[in-house]
Amino acid sequence: MSSPELILVVDDTPANLEVVCETLSDAGYEVATAINGDRALKRVQVYRPDLILLDVQMPGIDGFETCQRLKADPTTASIPIIFMTALSDADSKEKGFDLGAVDYITKPFQEKEMLARVKTHLQLRQLTKNLEQRVAEQTADLEAAFTQLQQSQCHLVHTEKMSALGNLVAGVAHEINNPLGFIAGNLKPAQDYIKDLFQAIALYQKELPYPSATLQAFLEEIDLQYLQEDLPKLIDSMQEGVDRICTLSTSLRTFSRSDCELPITCNIHDGIDSTLLILKHRLKANECRPEIQVITDYGDLPQVECFAGQLNQVFMNVLANAIDALEESNQGRSFAQIKAKPNQITVKTQLSESQVVIQIQDNGIGMTDAVKPKIFEHLFTTKGVGQGTGLGLAIARQIVVQKHSGTLEVNSTLGEGTEFVISIPLKAIAVKDIQATISVDAA
Repeated sequence: MSSPELILVVDDTPANLEVVCETLSDAGYEVATAINGDRALKRVQVYRPDLILLDVQMPGIDGFETCQRLKADPTTASIPIIFMTALSDADSKEKGFDLGAVDYITKPFQEKEMLARVKTHLQLRQLTKNLEQRVAEQTADLEAAFTQLQQSQCHLVHTEKMSALGNLVAGVAHEINNPLGFIAGNLKPAQDYIKDLFQAIALYQKELPYPSATLQAFLEEIDLQYLQEDLPKLIDSMQEGVDRICTLSTSLRTFSRSDCELPITCNIHDGIDSTLLILKHRLKANECRPEIQVITDYGDLPQVECFAGQLNQVFMNVLANAIDALEESNQGRSFAQIKAKPNQITVKTQLSESQVVIQIQDNGIGMTDAVKPKIFEHLFTTKGVGQGTGLGLAIARQIVVQKHSGTLEVNSTLGEGTEFVISIPLKAIAVKDIQATISVDAA
């Protein structure tokens, strides 16, 4: 059983304290008191109340200054404050709300009104705390999943262990779906809670058609009608964010799709798009260079019979190498110089007779005539120690040529960039004596 809410009552008049404390205690609340602002500020540092009833007119530090100090302290800023005052002029009320108060109770007290206001603001605070806690927990889960995804992607791209990438990305996509499911599942209850609150407000308005001046002023202050219109829109925007993450998860699953022993029909563009999405963190701008521009020029391609998962590995290797070449070409160039001649990767697809042709071109450092004949050789790499294994392009060519009966060619000019041209038939061609699965380790 949960403990009763603690309410701090601050008033310099003993008679008022006695009346308020007795009313709140009879209603089941735990009550603490302070006879001035100084004592109230000291007390909240020791015991955090769930709500504060604060008298405005007190000797020394008045209620307005006490409220201002409470709201300036991050540890007490979230505690709802209801002013108790005999002042009913609009300027005093406006000042109180500007300082962060949530409501006003006018002296002499009306017992039912005071209890109703206290109950409402305690419920609102609890609902807010619950939502904040859920969002914080779910955000932490998402951040952890995305961090794991980025670290895994970077590690695998640089070491070119492509045979393991599919399984890992599929697992990370599954991990993303867990916290995503929490958020998606809680959005509907949150909408229901909000609907219930709005219905409760509507019932209050129906049964109490003539609100007090204080309540009417508060309703005008918060613009209740606008709040009722805008809050569902905020929930809808959260739903949109969930949908975007679902799109990312779908792209990850598209990239990491498992191959069967026989080829299947698929959309080549889906594979390219999913690979670009996975590499997006390497394309973004950083302190050293602007964003790498990706230009896609997709032709009208039919469905292609292929081993989609392995073909996605080819796209990953070629695109990752293009990014590496652009990074190398940026050495010794300033941010302004790179911006004047931006890094670009162009992906073009077209249908040529019965062949699908994918061209991936960068405007990076290019290759020498001595390097070009060696790039598809096993263990050949121009990268530094620990940065490349020399297997990526060798495996890519094996997948394209042996697995798909296609071709993988390179065109490059030193200082101007490199183009890889992948050609595969629309219909899979049976090739004998080829292993059904090609892995980096086996190569």
